[in-house]
Formats: sequence, structure tokens, C-alpha cells
Amino acid sequence: MATFPRYAIYYVSAPGSDLDRFGAQLLGYDAFSGEDLPFPDGILPLVPDWHDLTRDPRKYGFHATLKAPLSLAQGRTEAELLTACESFAGASRAIPIIAPVVDSISGFIAVVPREPVAELERLAADCVSALDSFRAPLTADDRERRNPSQLTPRQREYLDRWGYPYVFEEFRFHMTLTGRLGAERREPVLRMLRNRFSALGLNTLAIDRMALFRQDNTDCRFRIVNHWKLRAADGRQN
Repeated sequence: MATFPRYAIYYVSAPGSDLDRFGAQLLGYDAFSGEDLPFPDGILPLVPDWHDLTRDPRKYGFHATLKAPLSLAQGRTEAELLTACESFAGASRAIPIIAPVVDSISGFIAVVPREPVAELERLAADCVSALDSFRAPLTADDRERRNPSQLTPRQREYLDRWGYPYVFEEFRFHMTLTGRLGAERREPVLRMLRNRFSALGLNTLAIDRMALFRQDNTDCRFRIVNHWKLRAADGRQN
């Protein structure tokens, strides 16, 4: 089994932004504060089991994965990882801009890009490789939890090399809003979430932040330790 605490590097929208509130309230959890939130008005009458449908993503907070959860390698510390994340965020790069939509991905409902964005794929790939020295090797139990028999040969190769099968060309940016839904449940929930998302008027989204999340034990939710704005190629940074 994984050793704790575990850490993950995720994209998060700016705290208090419309997208941050949209996702945190739908999940009923604010990963910045670690506090539970009430669901938005009108959700429970439409979907009485909404608490159960969002149980899995609530554990992680509203985010998109850049580097999947990891245990620290022997000799590595949280302080060193924070410093490395700050350095990564401070490197000049093209900031990805996506057209966000709500759609189904592998049975989940999530905020995803309308179309692929090369700069986004490059950002995720750079994060995977640049911070990999902090990752402890997968245990046999953790590897088995990824169901390697259900993965493609390339995904198994990535699992063994990088600790996660969905990296590089297998990467798909997504900010998860529900657990996996059967087809008969998915369409009405998808329609409801699309209507709520459209009310934000969010036509473009800069993927310009990263956060270090920590999970203290298997029963705990992930919570943000620190977050940074990425430095754009013109040098702007919070």
C-alpha cells in the first residue's frame, strides 16, 4: 500500500473565481480551506443522490491532474517538493488557453477542453517528468489497483515508468464533477451540469495555475498545501 502522506500536483482555478466556486460547491468540498460546502440550490431536488454521485471526486477536490498522487521518495521532504513546485511554476512558458465545456469522459462528467491544446499537453508532460524524482516507486498493491490487465501495452509501460498510465499522449485534461455514471443516469445529469456551466459564461480558460495537494491518510481528503500562478512567456506572474 501507499505510504502517507501522499502528494499530487494539480491545476486549480483561482481561489474564489467563478470556476472554483462552481466546482467546489458541486462537490461539496473546498480544497483551499478543507471545509465542507452546501450543494448549490436546486441540486438535491433534481438529483437526490447527488452526495453519492460526487463521493469519489469530493475526496480529491475540484482539480485537473498534472502529476498524479505519489508517495515521497526516500530522503525527499515536503519542503523540497514545495521548492521544486515553485521553481517549476516560475519557469517561463506559453500559458495554455482552452475552450472549456462539460462533457462525459470514460463515464465521468467533467470540465474538459473542447479540442486538444498542444501547450496544455506540453505543460502536463513537463510536470510529469520534471518532478518525478520526488515519487517513490509504486508498490505491488498500488500497481494492481490500476488494473494493469485492462490497460494498453503503452499505458502499462507508462504506469511502470511514471507511476501513472495516463501521461504524455495518453493524457486527457479533465476537472471531474461526478463519479462514473451508467448511461441511463448520465444524460440527464450531463444536461443539468451543462446548463449550470453555461451560466458562468466561461468561453476561454487559461491553465495558468498549479497547486500541491496533500492527503494525510487513506481516510482523508486531499487539501491544498500551496498554489502558484504559472509564469507566462512575457514574464507575468503573481
